[in-house]
Amino acid sequence: MKLRIALWATVGALVVASWALYMVLTKPTPHAMWILLDLTCPIALLGHFHHYRLSYYFVLVVNAATYALVGAIVELTLRHSRHARLIPG
Repeated sequence: MKLRIALWATVGALVVASWALYMVLTKPTPHAMWILLDLTCPIALLGHFHHYRLSYYFVLVVNAATYALVGAIVELTLRHSRHARLIPG
């Protein structure tokens, strides 16, 4: 289970790296892109609503931690549901 949570955290970090690369290469402006960014990188909402300047590394770490937390919740839920199916009653 630790490996799966680490994979969730890695995906969270890769999401931030991918968005950073996309923004550097394309200089995006469409509103739909910002909605997708906020859905995949929730820490970005803090920068939009409170106008904070967030460093790339801070966003990377926080997004990885967010994905790890979500991954832990998903993995525990799946483990619990599998265990509940195995025990009748």
